Amino acid sequence: MLRNVLITAGSRRVPLVQGFQRALSQSVHGGMVIVTDVNEMSPAVYAADRSFRVGLSKDPGYIDQILAIAIGERVGLVVPTIDDELAIFGQARSRFAEHGILVAVSRPETAALCDDKFATCRELAGRGVPAARSWLPGDLPADPSFPLFVKPRHGRGGVGAHNIRNARDLAFFLDYVDGPIIQEYLDGPEYTIDVLCDFSGRPVSIVPRRREHIRAGVIDRGYTVNDPALIALAQACTAALPFFGAINIQCRVVDGTPVVFEINPRFSGGIPLTIEAGADFPRMLVDLAAGRPVAPAIGQFRDRLWMTNYEASVFLEEGRVDLPAYVPARAVGAVA
Repeated sequence: MLRNVLITAGSRRVPLVQGFQRALSQSVHGGMVIVTDVNEMSPAVYAADRSFRVGLSKDPGYIDQILAIAIGERVGLVVPTIDDELAIFGQARSRFAEHGILVAVSRPETAALCDDKFATCRELAGRGVPAARSWLPGDLPADPSFPLFVKPRHGRGGVGAHNIRNARDLAFFLDYVDGPIIQEYLDGPEYTIDVLCDFSGRPVSIVPRRREHIRAGVIDRGYTVNDPALIALAQACTAALPFFGAINIQCRVVDGTPVVFEINPRFSGGIPLTIEAGADFPRMLVDLAAGRPVAPAIGQFRDRLWMTNYEASVFLEEGRVDLPAYVPARAVGAVA
């Protein structure tokens, strides 16, 4: 029986918290959504049913702390949300499983591969999946064809990504960007494909979305697209690499062919559109974690549903800004 759900690094992911709250409220046994974060001012902290302040994912005791919270708060499903923690949660899945807790995260090898954008495209291309041609600085041809694209080999949110028009741009941004890779410039509309895989790696839902306007690396305006070619690309990616839980595939369509340029094995920032379109990833994950069967529903969502975002605010009296740190009374291994 699924108990509560824990979402890590809640930050601004209020719609995701609300999505799991709705899913649990519709479940036979109910349950709470618990959020952890390093910052007591994160909006998701106040949308959750319970919240705790924790350390950074890079801290040595981070997993111990999350495991202690999960055990103490009767959590049955943990949902990691940021790239920095995916591999370490993948490595710790068995520790959580010993306490009957499922972690919606891919294997650490998959997380590490997807964190390396050069390795991702090389691996996909080697398995016959259309992926952006990519080079490390020392491998680029002496006389490359412009335009090109430079971005960090390990990065997120579009930070450090630049269009390259000529050799002068190339020389500058290869020096400016930390740990850069070079990719071919994909001249075509951009899409995110939201995918949910069950705990055997089988895709149960695939929803492509056209990204019409992007702000800080996240969709600001866009719409769902029920396109067989995009769905087939997502299926090819899940056949090439083992994924568990939510992932999002970034691609552009060039001359009618969708081409991947990166994959993030986590919930996307645009997941509210996918949920509203009828592909309720939180509800499916809750059912999977509870041991209930979830039949594949590939392509079953509202087509051409638009989303346009706006800012919302949380207002707090001074005395309420006090997120308690979680300090277990006993060592994690001794918690019943």
